[in-house]
Amino acid sequence: MLNGALTHDAIYLVFFVLSIAFSVMINGVMLRFTKTLGIRQPDNMIRWATTAKPSIGGISFYILFLISASVYAIFRFNDQDEFNLPLIGLILSASCGFLLGLADDAYNTVPSLKFAGQLICSIILVSTGITINLTGQFAVDALFTVLWVIGIMNSVNMLDNMDGITTSISLSIIAAGLYFMLLNHTFFSVLTFLMIGVSGSLLGFLVYNINPSKMYMGDTGSQFLGVFLAGLSIILFWNHRQIDVAGLQFKQFIIPILSFAIPIMDTATVFIHRLRRGQSPFVGGRDHTTHHLAYHGFKDRQVFYILFALSILLNGFAIIAFVYFNSITSMGTFIILMSYIILFLIVQFVYLTAKPPKPHHAPNSK
Repeated sequence: MLNGALTHDAIYLVFFVLSIAFSVMINGVMLRFTKTLGIRQPDNMIRWATTAKPSIGGISFYILFLISASVYAIFRFNDQDEFNLPLIGLILSASCGFLLGLADDAYNTVPSLKFAGQLICSIILVSTGITINLTGQFAVDALFTVLWVIGIMNSVNMLDNMDGITTSISLSIIAAGLYFMLLNHTFFSVLTFLMIGVSGSLLGFLVYNINPSKMYMGDTGSQFLGVFLAGLSIILFWNHRQIDVAGLQFKQFIIPILSFAIPIMDTATVFIHRLRRGQSPFVGGRDHTTHHLAYHGFKDRQVFYILFALSILLNGFAIIAFVYFNSITSMGTFIILMSYIILFLIVQFVYLTAKPPKPHHAPNSK
């Protein structure tokens, strides 16, 4: 048994290293030969940077995602593990998200079409059994799941507005998920293999995406990551409940909102302040948390380090909450939620005290 475990460890480590190497190579090749995919004209750019760059990084995410599933299916490293219906649903929904993003990068699709695609991704997850068990009522749980998936897909997409941010935040969330699986003794599975492959693709892409970046992941990457992370969160983060307590449990919200704190707070902040100004929350702008940190004088690379470190810290708290979930009392739940609110208020303070430059001097963003 020990030798088998060591063999699995070695296989996973080798695959992780190969995934990083493949991601670096494939992104380098695409950067060399692809110069137009996802690029907008200067008047229509949706990025923080002023220079146009190809949005091709997401292609490597999906390629390694498919390679991960294929390699595991061929070699079956765990004879007892199977491609069950929820796992097939995750693969199909992630594929749908990839195609949705690819269409947007290639043709700049309208928001209504993007929303329809996100709705299809969420329906695929629900129909294959990946549903948040919130109340025990299927209709309510299914609706909440759809809202969560669409919300995360949009949050991840909107967060992709500065070099390296979405890549690093996604890495910290996946790392927490892998640790959850290790604690649950379910580490040696096809889901783990998918997460390792995607993690490797993100690290390889980060070589080209960290400031100053050479390429972006584009909607191809952010839409794929959005649905992939949303599906993982339902499987690994959301469905922890006290068995003897029926109905809504506020404690159930702790792990996912900690792990996804940065995209959730950023999107909520943008929506609140755009609505307050009478602007549409769905129209791009230079008003994200990342931008306001830059307005406070931080360099782009410093913003990257700050948010990456904060995401690692918050996911560390999510791991602690996971380990001690059954021991968290009502008072503990209240303290955690109040701390979350305080952090959100700090974000608002950063937002409101920043001094953005005049519009014609600042680059555009999402």
